[in-house]
Amino acid sequence: MLMTKNLSGKTNMPLVESILSELIKIQSVNPPGGETKVAKYLKKLFDRYQIHNEIIEPKPGRASFIADIGEGHKKLLYLSHTDVVPVTAGWDFPPFSGEIKDGFVHGRGAIDCKGLVAAEACAVIRLSQTTKLKGKLIFAATADEEIGGYAGAGVLSEEYPEKIRADFAVNEGAEVLTLGSTTYHSISVGEKGPAWMKLTSKGISSHGSVPMTENNAVVKMAEVVTNLAKYQPRVVLTPETRNLVQIFAHLDGLTDEVNENNVDAVLSKLSDKTPVSYLKALTRMTISPDVIRGGVKTNIVPDNCEAEIDVRILPGQNWQYIMHELKEILNGIGVETIQYNPSSLSSSDNDYYRLIESTLKEFVGDVPILPSICTGATDSRYMRDIGVPSYGIGVMTLNTDPVMSGSVHGKNEKIDIASLRLKTDFLVKLAQKYLSD
Repeated sequence: MLMTKNLSGKTNMPLVESILSELIKIQSVNPPGGETKVAKYLKKLFDRYQIHNEIIEPKPGRASFIADIGEGHKKLLYLSHTDVVPVTAGWDFPPFSGEIKDGFVHGRGAIDCKGLVAAEACAVIRLSQTTKLKGKLIFAATADEEIGGYAGAGVLSEEYPEKIRADFAVNEGAEVLTLGSTTYHSISVGEKGPAWMKLTSKGISSHGSVPMTENNAVVKMAEVVTNLAKYQPRVVLTPETRNLVQIFAHLDGLTDEVNENNVDAVLSKLSDKTPVSYLKALTRMTISPDVIRGGVKTNIVPDNCEAEIDVRILPGQNWQYIMHELKEILNGIGVETIQYNPSSLSSSDNDYYRLIESTLKEFVGDVPILPSICTGATDSRYMRDIGVPSYGIGVMTLNTDPVMSGSVHGKNEKIDIASLRLKTDFLVKLAQKYLSD
């Protein structure tokens, strides 16, 4: 691992890009996981600097890593996750190479979320060597986030809450938003809730040479999926979302006052369409039919078909709301819950949010910092369940390539080293400001 050196030439602290490169090389694809290998790497790293740490492994291979420095009544949690999503075909470079080249670190997890793991780890190590904290900084790199977090943050919050309980937490989740040639940072104060469902249609099997479409389970499911795609959900504006859309409208020179009735019209007027899909997703329940399975042979009418649907709900919505809204479309179709978590929210009107905002401005300049809602689910909901306000950060450089951020869960994932270093510096400064008073 590459290390920085002090003026005497002695080895000092690791480079964040080197930590990330090593993390990417450790394949912790979920499913099945294998996060214990990452936890052991982090333990070896933290032991080198004599930082108190432990591994919690509720299931073989599914470990989370926890470390802490400092003592005092104030507590700050740096949260991240060590699992990554599977890799699809078509990458332009080996997805687990961790190659450092042309100012980037390449590989699966570079942005989601091993880049944050590396930055948090590097920040804790640097602080342990340079700063006398008057409070406790906790670092938790958890397992299993990509399929619900139950074996990671879920176990920690239910069985070991005192190990991670803090005044507030910083986690992944924020978007870097662009409008025209200007990039804006955001702080995620909440997230939509995932409500994944498996649908099942039944039919009657027969010979495909004498088709009876009314008995074809695939045809039935095709109609359901088509109707789900056409469904127009009701627009709901939380105060945070209304404010976010309003800011974007004003920044683009629009004078409209945003409300539930005109939000789509306002978004259609934005000169740059880049943020429109994201903003629309924040203003309504979304439905995405993503997997369908049916039939066994070309000449056999299928008697069974399954579809998996990704539904995301807003604060105030729940499973009963989904079933009420979709009851006509799903009539006669079997419905099974795959994953369900309600949405969660932390206040943006407190000293924790304002501290994150002011610290971020020290690094990115006097650009708008926008409170936002994350369209995806993160482990922050587990922290909020135990009373820990949690905030998502992106902290990327202002010249971030949209193609790079679009590689999350896609192909050719990579992150620029400048962003990693900026993220690390931000985390160091935030802890110093909160835990050194």
